[in-house]
Amino acid sequence: MVHHAEFLHEAASESITMTENTYTPPRVWKWDSQGGGKFTNINRPIAGPTYDKELPVGKHPLQLYSLATPNGVKVTVMLEELLEKGFEGAEYDAWLIRIMEGDQFSSGFVDVNPNSKIPAMVDHSVDPSLRLFESGSILLYLAEKFGAFIPKDIHGRTETLNWLFWQMGSAPILGGGFGHFYAYAPEKFQYPIDRYTMEVKRQLDVLDRQLAKHEFVAGNEYTIADMAIWPWYGQLVTGTIYEAQEFIEAHSYTNVVRWSKQLQSRPGVQRGQMVNRAWGDPAGQLLERHDASDFELRTQDKLDDDKG
Repeated sequence: MVHHAEFLHEAASESITMTENTYTPPRVWKWDSQGGGKFTNINRPIAGPTYDKELPVGKHPLQLYSLATPNGVKVTVMLEELLEKGFEGAEYDAWLIRIMEGDQFSSGFVDVNPNSKIPAMVDHSVDPSLRLFESGSILLYLAEKFGAFIPKDIHGRTETLNWLFWQMGSAPILGGGFGHFYAYAPEKFQYPIDRYTMEVKRQLDVLDRQLAKHEFVAGNEYTIADMAIWPWYGQLVTGTIYEAQEFIEAHSYTNVVRWSKQLQSRPGVQRGQMVNRAWGDPAGQLLERHDASDFELRTQDKLDDDKG
Protein backbone atom coordinates (compact mmCIF):
# COMPACT_ATOMS: atom_id res chain seq x y z
CA MET A 1 0.00 0.00 0.00
CA VAL A 2 1.33 3.47 -0.91
CA HIS A 3 1.60 5.72 2.13
CA HIS A 4 -0.80 8.68 1.96
CA ALA A 5 1.97 11.32 1.99
CA GLU A 6 3.84 9.45 -0.74
CA PHE A 7 0.67 9.31 -2.81
CA LEU A 8 0.17 13.06 -2.46
CA HIS A 9 3.76 13.70 -3.48
CA GLU A 10 3.65 11.41 -6.50
CA ALA A 11 0.25 12.61 -7.70
CA ALA A 12 1.08 16.27 -7.28
CA SER A 13 4.48 15.84 -8.94
CA GLU A 14 2.73 14.93 -12.18
CA SER A 15 1.34 18.46 -12.48
CA ILE A 16 4.60 20.30 -11.82
CA THR A 17 6.04 18.93 -15.05
CA MET A 18 3.50 21.07 -16.90
CA THR A 19 5.03 24.32 -15.58
CA GLU A 20 8.57 25.66 -15.52
CA ASN A 21 10.23 25.51 -12.11
CA THR A 22 12.12 28.81 -11.88
CA TYR A 23 12.80 28.92 -8.15
CA THR A 24 15.90 27.41 -6.56
CA PRO A 25 15.97 27.60 -2.73
CA PRO A 26 19.03 29.41 -1.34
CA ARG A 27 21.42 27.66 0.99
CA VAL A 28 20.03 29.70 3.91
CA TRP A 29 16.48 31.04 3.87
CA LYS A 30 16.00 34.74 4.55
CA TRP A 31 12.69 36.35 5.45
CA ASP A 32 11.27 38.81 2.93
CA SER A 33 9.24 41.03 5.24
CA GLN A 34 7.38 42.52 2.28
CA GLY A 35 6.78 39.31 0.32
CA GLY A 36 3.55 38.11 1.85
CA GLY A 37 1.13 40.31 -0.02
CA LYS A 38 -1.75 41.46 2.17
CA PHE A 39 -0.71 38.90 4.79
CA THR A 40 2.68 40.53 5.37
CA ASN A 41 1.63 41.94 8.74
CA ILE A 42 0.32 38.67 10.21
CA ASN A 43 3.21 36.32 9.47
CA ARG A 44 6.77 36.40 10.74
CA PRO A 45 9.41 33.75 11.52
CA ILE A 46 9.74 34.57 15.23
CA ALA A 47 7.44 34.41 18.25
CA GLY A 48 6.83 36.79 21.13
CA PRO A 49 5.20 40.22 21.47
CA THR A 50 6.11 43.25 19.36
CA TYR A 51 4.60 45.85 21.69
CA ASP A 52 3.17 46.22 25.20
CA LYS A 53 -0.58 46.38 25.66
CA GLU A 54 -2.87 44.73 28.18
CA LEU A 55 -6.00 42.94 27.05
CA PRO A 56 -9.37 44.40 28.05
CA VAL A 57 -11.47 42.50 30.60
CA GLY A 58 -15.27 42.65 30.71
CA LYS A 59 -17.89 41.71 33.26
CA HIS A 60 -18.17 37.97 32.61
CA PRO A 61 -15.86 35.19 33.83
CA LEU A 62 -15.25 34.01 30.24
CA GLN A 63 -13.22 36.46 28.17
CA LEU A 64 -12.76 35.66 24.49
CA TYR A 65 -10.23 37.39 22.24
CA SER A 66 -10.92 36.46 18.66
CA LEU A 67 -11.97 37.16 15.09
CA ALA A 68 -14.73 35.49 13.07
CA THR A 69 -12.45 33.35 10.94
CA PRO A 70 -13.45 29.65 10.86
CA ASN A 71 -11.30 28.91 13.92
CA GLY A 72 -12.82 31.80 15.82
CA VAL A 73 -16.38 30.89 14.82
CA LYS A 74 -15.95 27.43 16.37
CA VAL A 75 -15.77 28.96 19.84
CA THR A 76 -18.46 31.61 19.49
CA VAL A 77 -20.84 28.98 18.12
CA MET A 78 -20.06 26.77 21.12
CA LEU A 79 -20.70 29.60 23.57
CA GLU A 80 -23.95 30.61 21.89
CA GLU A 81 -25.11 26.99 21.77
CA LEU A 82 -24.39 26.67 25.50
CA LEU A 83 -26.43 29.80 26.19
CA GLU A 84 -29.20 28.50 23.92
CA LYS A 85 -29.20 25.35 26.04
CA GLY A 86 -29.65 27.40 29.21
CA PHE A 87 -26.13 27.46 30.69
CA GLU A 88 -26.01 30.95 32.20
CA GLY A 89 -22.37 30.46 33.21
CA ALA A 90 -21.46 30.52 29.52
CA GLU A 91 -22.09 34.26 29.28
CA TYR A 92 -19.00 35.87 27.85
CA ASP A 93 -17.30 39.00 26.62
CA ALA A 94 -15.88 38.77 23.10
CA TRP A 95 -13.18 41.24 22.14
CA LEU A 96 -12.17 41.82 18.53
CA ILE A 97 -8.60 40.94 17.60
CA ARG A 98 -7.74 42.54 14.26
CA ILE A 99 -5.03 40.20 13.02
CA MET A 100 -4.29 42.27 9.92
CA GLU A 101 -3.34 45.13 12.26
CA GLY A 102 -1.18 42.97 14.55
CA ASP A 103 -3.40 42.86 17.65
CA GLN A 104 -2.28 39.26 18.21
CA PHE A 105 1.29 40.43 18.84
CA SER A 106 0.49 42.55 21.89
CA SER A 107 2.10 41.48 25.16
CA GLY A 108 -1.32 40.83 26.67
CA PHE A 109 -2.42 38.54 23.86
CA VAL A 110 0.88 36.66 23.78
CA ASP A 111 0.54 36.07 27.54
CA VAL A 112 -2.71 34.20 26.81
CA ASN A 113 -1.58 32.55 23.59
CA PRO A 114 2.19 32.34 23.02
CA ASN A 115 1.43 31.18 19.47
CA SER A 116 -0.18 34.58 18.61
CA LYS A 117 -3.20 33.02 16.88
CA ILE A 118 -6.91 33.48 17.49
CA PRO A 119 -8.98 32.38 19.30
CA ALA A 120 -7.70 32.80 22.84
CA MET A 121 -9.71 32.76 26.06
CA VAL A 122 -9.34 33.36 29.77
CA ASP A 123 -11.64 31.75 32.34
CA HIS A 124 -11.72 33.96 35.45
CA SER A 125 -14.17 31.68 37.27
CA VAL A 126 -11.25 29.58 38.52
CA ASP A 127 -8.44 30.71 40.81
CA PRO A 128 -5.93 31.44 39.47
CA SER A 129 -7.45 32.39 36.14
CA LEU A 130 -6.98 29.82 33.38
CA ARG A 131 -5.70 30.65 29.92
CA LEU A 132 -6.90 28.70 26.90
CA PHE A 133 -5.60 28.64 23.35
CA GLU A 134 -6.13 26.43 20.29
CA SER A 135 -9.75 26.19 19.20
CA GLY A 136 -9.99 22.42 19.74
CA SER A 137 -8.69 22.76 23.29
CA ILE A 138 -11.21 25.52 24.03
CA LEU A 139 -14.10 23.45 22.66
CA LEU A 140 -13.12 20.44 24.73
CA TYR A 141 -12.64 22.56 27.86
CA LEU A 142 -16.07 24.15 27.53
CA ALA A 143 -17.74 20.81 26.77
CA GLU A 144 -16.26 19.30 29.93
CA LYS A 145 -16.85 22.41 32.04
CA PHE A 146 -20.57 22.46 31.24
CA GLY A 147 -21.11 18.77 30.53
CA ALA A 148 -22.62 19.45 27.13
CA PHE A 149 -22.10 18.65 23.46
CA ILE A 150 -19.84 15.70 24.17
CA PRO A 151 -21.26 12.21 24.82
CA LYS A 152 -20.73 10.72 28.25
CA ASP A 153 -20.34 7.12 27.07
CA ILE A 154 -16.86 6.05 26.06
CA HIS A 155 -17.79 5.10 22.50
CA GLY A 156 -19.58 8.36 21.73
CA ARG A 157 -16.94 10.47 23.46
CA THR A 158 -14.08 8.77 21.63
CA GLU A 159 -15.79 9.08 18.26
CA THR A 160 -16.39 12.79 18.93
CA LEU A 161 -12.72 13.28 19.78
CA ASN A 162 -11.70 11.28 16.70
CA TRP A 163 -13.47 13.78 14.50
CA LEU A 164 -12.43 16.82 16.53
CA PHE A 165 -8.77 15.91 16.07
CA TRP A 166 -9.41 14.99 12.43
CA GLN A 167 -10.49 18.56 11.88
CA MET A 168 -7.57 20.03 13.79
CA GLY A 169 -5.16 18.03 11.68
CA SER A 170 -6.98 18.60 8.39
CA ALA A 171 -7.78 22.32 8.52
CA PRO A 172 -4.25 23.53 7.68
CA ILE A 173 -4.65 21.79 4.32
CA LEU A 174 -7.89 23.66 3.70
CA GLY A 175 -6.95 27.03 5.18
CA GLY A 176 -3.22 27.54 4.86
CA GLY A 177 -2.98 25.28 1.83
CA PHE A 178 -5.98 25.39 -0.51
CA GLY A 179 -7.43 28.66 0.74
CA HIS A 180 -4.15 30.49 0.58
CA PHE A 181 -3.00 29.37 -2.86
CA TYR A 182 -6.46 29.34 -4.50
CA ALA A 183 -7.93 32.51 -2.99
CA TYR A 184 -5.28 34.71 -1.38
CA ALA A 185 -1.77 34.19 -2.76
CA PRO A 186 -0.42 37.16 -4.75
CA GLU A 187 0.18 34.86 -7.71
CA LYS A 188 -1.51 31.66 -8.90
CA PHE A 189 0.61 28.53 -9.27
CA GLN A 190 -0.77 25.25 -10.59
CA TYR A 191 1.33 22.89 -8.49
CA PRO A 192 0.19 24.00 -4.99
CA ILE A 193 -3.40 24.53 -6.16
CA ASP A 194 -3.52 21.02 -7.66
CA ARG A 195 -1.91 19.47 -4.60
CA TYR A 196 -4.19 21.09 -2.03
CA THR A 197 -7.35 20.77 -4.12
CA MET A 198 -6.76 17.04 -4.43
CA GLU A 199 -6.41 16.69 -0.66
CA VAL A 200 -9.40 18.94 0.17
CA LYS A 201 -11.60 16.91 -2.15
CA ARG A 202 -10.41 13.71 -0.49
CA GLN A 203 -11.24 15.17 2.92
CA LEU A 204 -14.68 16.23 1.72
CA ASP A 205 -15.23 12.67 0.48
CA VAL A 206 -14.24 11.32 3.91
CA LEU A 207 -16.76 13.65 5.54
CA ASP A 208 -19.46 12.98 2.96
CA ARG A 209 -19.21 9.21 3.47
CA GLN A 210 -19.47 9.62 7.24
CA LEU A 211 -22.50 11.92 6.95
CA ALA A 212 -24.18 9.45 4.60
CA LYS A 213 -24.47 7.12 7.60
CA HIS A 214 -25.15 9.62 10.39
CA GLU A 215 -27.13 12.79 10.95
CA PHE A 216 -24.16 14.50 12.56
CA VAL A 217 -20.44 13.95 12.15
CA ALA A 218 -19.79 11.75 15.18
CA GLY A 219 -23.14 9.95 15.11
CA ASN A 220 -26.71 11.01 15.75
CA GLU A 221 -25.85 13.61 18.38
CA TYR A 222 -24.79 17.22 17.75
CA THR A 223 -21.35 17.66 19.31
CA ILE A 224 -18.23 19.80 19.41
CA ALA A 225 -17.04 17.79 16.41
CA ASP A 226 -19.75 19.42 14.30
CA MET A 227 -18.89 22.84 15.72
CA ALA A 228 -15.24 22.36 14.82
CA ILE A 229 -15.77 21.00 11.31
CA TRP A 230 -18.69 23.12 10.11
CA PRO A 231 -16.95 26.54 9.99
CA TRP A 232 -14.36 25.10 7.62
CA TYR A 233 -15.98 22.37 5.54
CA GLY A 234 -19.64 23.31 5.94
CA GLN A 235 -18.97 26.89 4.92
CA LEU A 236 -16.70 25.72 2.10
CA VAL A 237 -19.45 23.82 0.29
CA THR A 238 -21.90 26.72 0.70
CA GLY A 239 -19.42 29.31 -0.56
CA THR A 240 -19.17 31.30 2.66
CA ILE A 241 -15.39 31.26 3.15
CA TYR A 242 -14.06 30.85 -0.40
CA GLU A 243 -15.79 31.28 -3.75
CA ALA A 244 -14.71 27.84 -4.83
CA GLN A 245 -17.96 25.87 -5.07
CA GLU A 246 -17.80 25.30 -8.81
CA PHE A 247 -14.06 24.64 -8.77
CA ILE A 248 -14.31 21.81 -6.22
CA GLU A 249 -17.76 20.63 -7.42
CA ALA A 250 -19.18 21.26 -3.96
CA HIS A 251 -22.68 20.18 -5.02
CA SER A 252 -21.43 16.60 -5.44
CA TYR A 253 -20.89 16.24 -1.67
CA THR A 254 -24.60 16.01 -1.04
CA ASN A 255 -24.41 14.81 2.54
CA VAL A 256 -22.02 17.58 3.52
CA VAL A 257 -24.33 20.14 1.90
CA ARG A 258 -27.33 18.72 3.77
CA TRP A 259 -25.50 18.80 7.08
CA SER A 260 -24.13 22.29 6.48
CA LYS A 261 -27.57 23.73 5.81
CA GLN A 262 -28.96 21.93 8.86
CA LEU A 263 -26.38 23.52 11.14
CA GLN A 264 -26.78 26.92 9.51
CA SER A 265 -30.45 26.90 10.56
CA ARG A 266 -29.56 26.69 14.27
CA PRO A 267 -29.96 30.01 16.18
CA GLY A 268 -26.73 29.43 18.11
CA VAL A 269 -24.79 28.95 14.90
CA GLN A 270 -26.32 32.06 13.35
CA ARG A 271 -25.40 34.20 16.35
CA GLY A 272 -21.95 32.64 16.66
CA GLN A 273 -21.15 33.60 13.06
CA MET A 274 -21.82 37.26 13.84
CA VAL A 275 -19.52 37.67 16.83
CA ASN A 276 -16.18 39.40 16.11
CA ARG A 277 -17.10 39.62 12.43
CA ALA A 278 -15.59 42.71 10.82
CA TRP A 279 -16.55 42.29 7.15
CA GLY A 280 -19.59 41.65 4.97
CA ASP A 281 -23.12 42.85 5.66
CA PRO A 282 -23.03 45.35 8.57
CA ALA A 283 -26.25 43.77 9.90
CA GLY A 284 -24.29 40.55 10.38
CA GLN A 285 -21.36 42.16 12.17
CA LEU A 286 -21.12 42.22 15.97
CA LEU A 287 -17.60 43.49 16.48
CA GLU A 288 -17.73 42.99 20.25
CA ARG A 289 -20.19 40.96 22.27
CA HIS A 290 -20.79 41.71 25.96
CA ASP A 291 -24.48 40.91 26.42
CA ALA A 292 -27.17 38.86 24.71
CA SER A 293 -28.97 42.09 23.81
CA ASP A 294 -26.01 43.16 21.65
CA PHE A 295 -27.35 41.08 18.77
CA GLU A 296 -30.39 43.33 18.67
CA LEU A 297 -28.82 46.63 19.68
CA ARG A 298 -25.17 46.78 18.70
CA THR A 299 -24.69 45.23 15.27
CA GLN A 300 -22.58 47.41 13.01
CA ASP A 301 -25.50 48.69 10.92
CA LYS A 302 -27.15 50.06 14.07
CA LEU A 303 -23.92 51.63 15.32
CA ASP A 304 -23.45 53.25 11.92
CA ASP A 305 -27.01 54.62 12.04
CA ASP A 306 -26.36 56.08 15.50
CA LYS A 307 -23.26 57.87 14.19
CA GLY A 308 -25.28 59.26 11.28
